[in-house]
Amino acid sequence: MRIDLTDTTASKINKALVQGRRAIGTPAVGMVLTLVIVTDEENAYDSIKAAEEASHEHPSRTLVVIKRHPRNLRDRTRSHLDAEVRVGSEAGTGETVVLRMYGEVSEHADSVVLPLLLPDAPVVVWWPVDAPDDPAGDPLGALAQRRITDLYAVERPMETLERRVRTYAPGDTDLAWTRLTLWRSMLAAALDQARVPVTSATVEAEADNPAAELLARWLEARLHVTVDRVITDGPVVTAVRLGTANGEIVIDRPEGPIATMTLPDQPPRSLALKVRSTSELIAEELRRLDADEMYAIALRGEAGKETPVHV
Repeated sequence: MRIDLTDTTASKINKALVQGRRAIGTPAVGMVLTLVIVTDEENAYDSIKAAEEASHEHPSRTLVVIKRHPRNLRDRTRSHLDAEVRVGSEAGTGETVVLRMYGEVSEHADSVVLPLLLPDAPVVVWWPVDAPDDPAGDPLGALAQRRITDLYAVERPMETLERRVRTYAPGDTDLAWTRLTLWRSMLAAALDQARVPVTSATVEAEADNPAAELLARWLEARLHVTVDRVITDGPVVTAVRLGTANGEIVIDRPEGPIATMTLPDQPPRSLALKVRSTSELIAEELRRLDADEMYAIALRGEAGKETPVHV
């Protein structure tokens, strides 16, 4: 069910949500969190689709904030809010409210969003594009327990990465880091099997890939070795090589969803290591709402308290 509201208010949007739930026969609210997506019109469709797919695992109220740029002076001086309320099959397993803000109201998006948050439920803010340099200091980011950005969506990811180092706050994370989960799991499994100290490391990836830089910093912090960065044709991270006294530990994925893991004195084995969709990445991030300490270590290159042998 879809309800369109023009020149509306947060109070009217809440009434439309109740009306929609009653109309489809589900008056109770069974959602576990509020996901706020801050995006533009161009990226709204893909972002909403990813959130709806993720909602099958995490039923949520999704609030999509779109700040519209006025086309003329009259629109610039006129402040109003349009909303599109989706419930039932139109919104996955939760509810979706698309908020289009015009004029001065777009400068106070947090005041619009606040009355629409689910009571006593966690809040997650996701910027698919155009994330602020300081997510925790942003008015919308300040409402959230978790703040999700994406270094893949910026023009100069390495410069932005350095700014995120300076502004990091507990609760911040980035999809460039989430994309590394399978890599980190396989590296940990490889080191558990090898059980030897790592003396050198190399990360191979396409140029200016933020995930590769985060992976290299994480390995440096956890293994206490200098990690060489080697540029390849990609796509994304293509290989990680860990040097040991017994030989190299290698995970190599030149292309496609299959990687090859090689351990000293063992035959190579094939592993599934696909590039995951945005909806899968968002679903993973919504599984935990506490601070991502490993992301902080990777971002800042800080070593843990214990001296680890295994990743």
